[in-house]
Parts: sequence; C-alpha cells; structure tokens
Amino acid sequence: MLSLTEIAPLELSYFEQMGFSWHTDSTRPYVVRDKMLALTHTEVDAYVNATSELYRMYEAGAEYVIENNLFDALDIPKNLIESIKESFEKERDNHLYGRFDLSGGIDNRPIKLIEFNADTPTLLVESTLIQWMMLQKSGLKECAQFNAIYEGIQKKFIAIASSKKGSFSKFLFSSISGVDEEIETVKLLQNMAKDAGLLTHFTYLEEMAFSEDAVLDEEERAYEFWFKLFPWEEMLAFEGGLETSLLNPAFTLLYQSKGMLAILSQLFPDSPYLLESSFEPLQEKKYVKKTMFGREGANIDIVANGETLKSTEGAYGEYKVVYQEYVDFVRDGDGEYYQAGVFYSGEPCGIGFRRGAEILDNMSQFIGHYVKSV
Repeated sequence: MLSLTEIAPLELSYFEQMGFSWHTDSTRPYVVRDKMLALTHTEVDAYVNATSELYRMYEAGAEYVIENNLFDALDIPKNLIESIKESFEKERDNHLYGRFDLSGGIDNRPIKLIEFNADTPTLLVESTLIQWMMLQKSGLKECAQFNAIYEGIQKKFIAIASSKKGSFSKFLFSSISGVDEEIETVKLLQNMAKDAGLLTHFTYLEEMAFSEDAVLDEEERAYEFWFKLFPWEEMLAFEGGLETSLLNPAFTLLYQSKGMLAILSQLFPDSPYLLESSFEPLQEKKYVKKTMFGREGANIDIVANGETLKSTEGAYGEYKVVYQEYVDFVRDGDGEYYQAGVFYSGEPCGIGFRRGAEILDNMSQFIGHYVKSV
C-alpha cells in the first residue's frame, strides 16, 4: 500500500521567507503541507539504480542520434545541430542537472521512465528546501530523506569550474523576469555555486548581451560559464568560438526531446525501465501521445482502441509527436496519481513527488517524502 504519514502543517510564513510565492494556486495548495510520503531504503536504492542506468542509456541514445543524423526525427531545430554536435563532443561534463520523471517505485510497482527533463528542470526549490524543512518540522524521529540535491549540484559546480579557472571561474545565472518560480530556481542554483566558493552573478535574460566570444551581463562583464533557465529549442545558435561555456549545453536538447523515448525503446527493448515508445501509433496497446517539447502536461492525449480518452490543450501543438505505452500511476485512496521526480547531477542525488490527475499538469501538487528508519 501507498504509505502516507500525517504531519504538523508547515506554516505558510516559511514559504514566504524563502520567496516561494507559488505555494498556493487558485484551487488548492500547491504543496501538500500536512502529509509526507514514506519510502523504504530499498525503494530509494531502486530509484538510484534505475536513474543511473537511464542516464547511461541517454548518453548512448545521443551518440546514436548524432552518428545516424536523426535530428529531424527528434524535431531538433536545424540551426542548433552543429552546436549540439560540438557540445556533446567537448562539453559533455557540463550537464549541470536534470530530473527523471518516473512512474512506480512505490506500492510494489516497477519503475518506468515517463520522460527526462534534462534542459530546464524545475521542482528544485520544492525538492531541495521545502521538503527538507517539512521533515525538520514534522516531529518524525530518526528519519532520513533522499535529498542530497544541494550538495550534489555543488559538487558538480566545482567539477565544472575546474575545467577552466577553478574557483576563479565566473558563473552567470539568468532567467526571464516576472516568473517567480523560474527566478527562485535560478537563484537557488546561484546560491549553491556561491556556497561552493565560486564567483557568481544573476541577471535577467532581457538585460544581458553577447560579444563575439563571450556572454555578458548588464554591465558588459564576461563570464566563463552561463546557466540559463530557458528552453534550448527556442534559442538562437551560437557561432563557433564562444569562450563562455553553457551549463546544460546544447546537447541536452537531445535528452529533452521526447523523441528520445522512441530511440531508447529501439536500442534497449529489454530494459525493465522503459515503456514501449515509437514515432508511430502503437498497435493493440493503450498509449500516450506527446509532443516532443511539451511541458507541464500540455498537449497530451491518452488513446485506447483508436479512441481519445483524455486530452489536454497547450502551446506545443506545432511540434512533432511520439507515442508511449500507457502505464497506470500509483494512486491513493482519494484517486490521486503519484509520480516520482529523481534529480541527477553527475549521479542521482534526490527525489520529490508530484500528485494530481491522470495527466499531471501545472495544477498538480508537490508532496515531500521521508525514508523510514526500518
């Protein structure tokens, strides 16, 4: 059975103090404040093993796409192909972090990959800080949490910095203005780098500029590294010779494309972690139709026997589609569906959960977890 434990609700003042302004939406609280999901050490180990193997599969899948020139199948913009090839060859270690979305892993259900948010993953503030604070205030005794996200990304920052000027490397962090969730996500990443002893600065995307060989902030200062929380598929190509290295480089767009689900299904048909996926509708199977770069549960259809059972609208309808075998998410007694999000930064480093409707969209809730001591 799904194991939920009631806790004393975390005061909303804690959310406000951290700049977490999106804790409540128009219909219900975004964060589940009075319950936490209980995991066992065995379940955590299974998530770690699964995502470690899945990341290796994605690396192999990217090599396959590049070697066989399958960019069009993944709906990759032509202007980014050369940047993808170059960054995969020279900057593979600059993938700062991503988030694997998974079904199963609890309630004795097998772990299955739903998708990989490799380019612009959010849920970082919730998974790193909010659920940690919830556990501290919960009153649960002698309980741990699979949550080394802060330390894991810090470690990755230090490793990346060593490829240029070490602790003297300068990191620029950017997001668009006016979107609190994205701003606070980027500023949390900046704080991780700063706490690791690195030189950092934040500027909005609208205020920055580019020289012939570097990324510049609002005062035209150059940086060795740049992290931007902005989708690669909407970016312009950079000319060769750019001295500033991008974190989550262009090749992460290959991982972000849901077309990679079909590639991995072809390359690893016997993997226990993959659902059958294809560029063509699946025959005699219930399936989910997704756009290559859809986000937040938008533009998704659930189809069985040629009939669309459920569908969501969205802004991603212009992209190509992929078809993935349907899997039933774990549900609680109230009919809420649960999805795990495992963060990966060089290795699996933490987990958070979302719950909501059958198609998890931006109205789904975040729920924290703890690991039972026995």
